Amino acid sequence: MSQQYPQQPNQPYPPQQPKKRSAGKIAGLGCAGIIGLFVIVAVATGGGSSESTDTSNKDKAIAADSKPGDGGKSRAKPADEKSQAEQFLRCVAKNGTDTEKAAVEHVTKVTGADKRNDILDSAEVFTDYTGGIMGPHQGEGKLIASAFTSCYESENGLVTVYDKDGELLANANY
Repeated sequence: MSQQYPQQPNQPYPPQQPKKRSAGKIAGLGCAGIIGLFVIVAVATGGGSSESTDTSNKDKAIAADSKPGDGGKSRAKPADEKSQAEQFLRCVAKNGTDTEKAAVEHVTKVTGADKRNDILDSAEVFTDYTGGIMGPHQGEGKLIASAFTSCYESENGLVTVYDKDGELLANANY
């Protein structure tokens, strides 16, 4: 016996099953959604650029710090590497052990100690030691890294100590 389908208006006979979407269309729509999400996040966070395009205050600061006729070459010293090294030396002189104080006397420059965001902080300490990580001053490098961790705190920081040739002496989390 043949099965009879009831006739519905605007439906062909026999009724057809709805078509399933192909995997390509589903994947394409999913990718489009993800890209749209990234665009929304980028717009909401200001495009991710931390630098402002407005340099009017920067130009005024340079003009105020330079002497007339020197072409803007001499500027007032902001919190640069020298002052970061001085701050580090003062901290170790106040709180460090005798061996840390002796090792820190060889520090020539500190960078990145003033920039902390607790996401990925990276500070560098430069010394006048030689030999790198396998050289005779490896222990002093570890003392300097230890002293740095005593002076600065971060959720996710890494301090790297270099010798005078830029070779790695030691590193530590702070």
